[in-house]
Amino acid sequence: MAKLTLQELESILWQCADILRGELSAPEYKDYIFGMLFLKRINDEFQEEREKLRNEFKEQGIPDEEIEVLLEDSTLYESFFVPEEARWEKLRDLNLNIGPELDKAFKAIEDCPKNSELVGVLTTANYNDKERVPDKKLSQLILKFDSVNLANSNLESEDVLGDAYQYLIKEFADESGKKGGEFYTPAEVVKVMVNIVKPKEGDRIYDPTCGSGGMLIQSIQYIKEHGGNPKNVSLFGQEINLSTWAICKMNMLFHGAKGADIQKGDTIRNPMHTEAGHLKTFDKILANPPFSLKNWGYEEAQNDKYDRFHYGIPPKSYGDLAFVSHMVASLNDQGIMATVVPHGVLFRSGAEQKIRQGFIDDDLIEAVIGLPANIFYGTGIPAAILVINKNKPKERENKVLFIDASQGFVKDGNKNKLRDEDIQRIVETFDRFEDVEKYASVVEKQDIIDNDYNLNISRYVDTTEEEEEVDIDNVLKEIKELKAKMKDTESKLNEYLKELGFEEI
Repeated sequence: MAKLTLQELESILWQCADILRGELSAPEYKDYIFGMLFLKRINDEFQEEREKLRNEFKEQGIPDEEIEVLLEDSTLYESFFVPEEARWEKLRDLNLNIGPELDKAFKAIEDCPKNSELVGVLTTANYNDKERVPDKKLSQLILKFDSVNLANSNLESEDVLGDAYQYLIKEFADESGKKGGEFYTPAEVVKVMVNIVKPKEGDRIYDPTCGSGGMLIQSIQYIKEHGGNPKNVSLFGQEINLSTWAICKMNMLFHGAKGADIQKGDTIRNPMHTEAGHLKTFDKILANPPFSLKNWGYEEAQNDKYDRFHYGIPPKSYGDLAFVSHMVASLNDQGIMATVVPHGVLFRSGAEQKIRQGFIDDDLIEAVIGLPANIFYGTGIPAAILVINKNKPKERENKVLFIDASQGFVKDGNKNKLRDEDIQRIVETFDRFEDVEKYASVVEKQDIIDNDYNLNISRYVDTTEEEEEVDIDNVLKEIKELKAKMKDTESKLNEYLKELGFEEI
């Protein structure tokens, strides 16, 4: 029997989205699609494992009635345990009051002690809302999911489900417009950042504003592509939005990252990754924090018990450097981080200049990379990637690499997008750490200090095109020749007018 391909699964998932489109906006209906996808997946995995256990018990000569009792022991299962009221064979036949039954099913799964990792993940959407999701729509949704078997044994490759989930997240971000920026960073930007910090087997990797988890997922994919064991890595993330946190948790599970520690909450006011009253520290940190957040926790920062703001407290109306300061404090002595920041962070004066001064004086900044405008979902303004390294190679000490990659992109609908060659050029330039005419410049720390700690890329990378020199003598000669031609033409025209009996011009 042919196995399910990525293309087939993507098509079915988009058909599921079509069922709800119109009733709800993309930010609203995405939670329903993700929830149903997860429900069908764990049911198919559970059923497959259940049949395997049943066959093993039969081979041992255990009577059928005893087998059925044994099969209800959740501790026997490696996969998540699905209680009876949440099993697909029961749900697929529903045609009335489907919403309440689905809500009960999700709660039953979460309440099972075997499924402690799913607590809060599946009950973020309210299926019992007939105004928004009537029974008819839910019935269509169940029918569509019933047409696919999502157990691993039926997938063309182990990556099909995770890749399809990533596809859905991107499509929902496209449909959500600006709101898409709350849970999705363009994969091309993530790829640049991951290729810069180069995660490896054994690393502790952290994203303090993890959204749907793309940075963490691409990190384990990078490790896999470079010959490492993606299971031998520790993933940590925190997300303030409950719905987005649930999407991230599912994303980890769909990609086989079952041990990922994804916490919910406000990273600045209440960082969740702590031990013995101190922040946990990490080898690699990747993040795309919210741009210029106003209500970021300024008051709480005055008495921060984790000493995250010893370089200075960011201004009340710009939270960008609060997140950067948190990340710097969360890096271990060998750690490297890459974070997206708006350009204002690079040159604004006052409190932000003081913080930049601390970073530069302590030689933490390794690179500043300018990206094209209109590349993110939340804003059209250009942003930059700030690379901070607590263990710079000797030859990079007291130097900062500035890269202006703002012109390397292709139009993609109403957004701009980095191409493979743009990504490759940024990463190769960072790896070489050399001047590239009109693109990159290695700048001594002292030069930045002399510029009042200004990190504005245009100060250090000259991208202006030289104007062609004008040969004045040649231009004057051409003007003289044109005047002579005009005089000759005027003379001929006057002769012609004279012949016709008109006055000369």
